[in-house]
Amino acid sequence: MIERKIKPNAKIAIFAVVHNTYFGQFEGLEESLKGYHRDLIEKIEKNEGAEIVDFGMVETNEQAFEVAAKIQEANVDLIMCNMITYATSSVFSPIIQICTAPMILVALQPLKGLDYSKASTFMQLENDNICSVPEFIGVAVRMKRKIYDVIIGTLYDDADADKELSKWCRIANVLHSLKGARMGLMGHTMEAMYDMHADPTAVASAFGVHVPLLEIDDVVEIYDTVKEEEIQEKIKVIDAEFDMPDPKSDPVTLKLTDEDKYQAAKTAVALDKFIEKYNLTGLAYYYEGLDDTIQRTVATTFIVGNSILNAQGIPMCGEFDIKTLIAMLIMDRLGIGGSFAEFHPFDFKEDFILVGHDGPHHLQIAEGKPILRSLKKFHGKPGKGASVEFKIKEGPITMLGITQNAEGGFKFVIGEGTSKKGPIPPTGNTNTRGFFEPDTKTFIKKWVMEGPTHHYALGVGHHAETIKLIADILGIEAVIVK
Repeated sequence: MIERKIKPNAKIAIFAVVHNTYFGQFEGLEESLKGYHRDLIEKIEKNEGAEIVDFGMVETNEQAFEVAAKIQEANVDLIMCNMITYATSSVFSPIIQICTAPMILVALQPLKGLDYSKASTFMQLENDNICSVPEFIGVAVRMKRKIYDVIIGTLYDDADADKELSKWCRIANVLHSLKGARMGLMGHTMEAMYDMHADPTAVASAFGVHVPLLEIDDVVEIYDTVKEEEIQEKIKVIDAEFDMPDPKSDPVTLKLTDEDKYQAAKTAVALDKFIEKYNLTGLAYYYEGLDDTIQRTVATTFIVGNSILNAQGIPMCGEFDIKTLIAMLIMDRLGIGGSFAEFHPFDFKEDFILVGHDGPHHLQIAEGKPILRSLKKFHGKPGKGASVEFKIKEGPITMLGITQNAEGGFKFVIGEGTSKKGPIPPTGNTNTRGFFEPDTKTFIKKWVMEGPTHHYALGVGHHAETIKLIADILGIEAVIVK
């Protein structure tokens, strides 16, 4: 019953480069190359949300200046230069010099190899996609501009090339989502958590987002208008999406009570309306309030509604951690999840560490049906009520922590591991068994020595190199812990 509200969306410019002298020498070559260019565009457009703006073939230096201005005006998220045959760098240099969006080169030749019994100059020119790649990258370096990648392979029947194109479409989706994103802050950091503090202006500068500063009363005002039928509709979603088993070994937990489910549903409805009213891309929050106040009741019952919103593509992050909120947005837009997480106890017997948090979580990456339990208390925090528990999908996992250095600059700390099958503590919190190379203790020591915060976003699959590319594009320091 949970459908994503936010769909992939990326605006990608593409242009092909050619040496137009060839067209007067080889009849039919121009039409042939145009056909290959159309085929590449069709391949890219198969990626969900990829909007292609085609600037055609660039044949002269004068035309390159015109195209550069048009690309800038189009406000694209990514530029793909189609190395369709050999071209001089004069048809490329104005574009790399003027355009501010990140650029990659695509060098996909039509044939896997020439038919040498019938080989000709015409056939060579149709497949000369790699020929000017060194020239172009060399010129970019001399102009102090960066080419972020070159995709090398064949235009047809090349799964690796298709995967690379898809990766860059997802990166473009991240970049698009960051532009002007409204990453709300509500409340304050948990008292004494020094690593959580972040300057909203620094966040806006580094990531291109806006940080609205909101009050818990902004939610309470909406909460007071929630209708009974809206609560009952949300309860239907909760009943369909969660299991509610009997408690196990933890005396803090209870079978989900009707009272806690009703409260979670009402708060979830209020959160939906709150996100819509303030046009939020995501929210980081923490608020305690006084006992027996509506502010505490609302602020401490966000977890279920937030977990649903995470699955809908709207990252919601606890403990006022806007840095991890950004990490969760990046992971969500890559299509790999993005749960709020930290390290829990080691298991030195089996060489793993429990990875999780008390919420909120990304339901799309749950292994099996997520669980709701009633908690008599939220450990270390005020409040009680419904809490979400599940394991992350088994298989490869990626962690992204965003921290700051002594100068205030941001830093990505990235790691990869494996989530494996096995029991987790039945505490009403998400946990998964995280295994890391070369062994878990060595990996965790290397991780903490990079100076991360104690939170990070957790996603499925191995995507460390992709996330590092995003950091490079944003001009942010990044390290992959190995």
